[in-house]
Amino acid sequence: MRHCIQAAKNPFSIKRTIVRAAAMRLPYIDPADPKAFTTPEEKAIVARVRGRRAPRPLQPLDLTLLHSPAIADGWNSFLGAIRTKTSLPDDVREVAICRVAVINQAWYEWAHHAPLAKAGGVNEEALALLEQPDLGGKKGSEVLSQKLWAVVDYTDAMTRDVAVKDAVFQKLREHFSEQEVVEVTATVSRPNATFDARQIRGEMHADSHVAGCRL
Repeated sequence: MRHCIQAAKNPFSIKRTIVRAAAMRLPYIDPADPKAFTTPEEKAIVARVRGRRAPRPLQPLDLTLLHSPAIADGWNSFLGAIRTKTSLPDDVREVAICRVAVINQAWYEWAHHAPLAKAGGVNEEALALLEQPDLGGKKGSEVLSQKLWAVVDYTDAMTRDVAVKDAVFQKLREHFSEQEVVEVTATVSRPNATFDARQIRGEMHADSHVAGCRL
């Protein structure tokens, strides 16, 4: 069992905490094993995944998904498109991802994307609001623009309820083009799908906030 210990001085972490990753349900594949990838197509897939991750090494999720190279390849292409190829501004993309992280209590994902949201123009007051799982009576607060509230409401509905009510969808359509609606939907789906895939690794959600721990 692995531990990541973080200090409260991090602005995106409320308190010192320990996050534990459960034992692997599948072993990681060893890219250095000559028997792991035997065809030119499989080797090309590994190269593409490495290329997107660079300068970081292959991540644990990669080493799990690469048991099925075709799935890993599709996943890699999808994630790359979400991160770098949509027309969405940074604040919209990162607010959506941050809300999925909060609802799923995936604080390692929050720790990575909250600073990206801030860099994209989301201020600390707005981040503090977004970090609350239950927004309750805070809906419509001027801390977020109406455009970002439309993203938050849509993201929460997709993540919690799966089926999105017409009123929530219509609110999104008031602020986004057809292309952008597709891109927002895919952006919300991406972290949700990532959390589902991580069940293969047996990861546990944190009981409290964590910053900077990419499991």
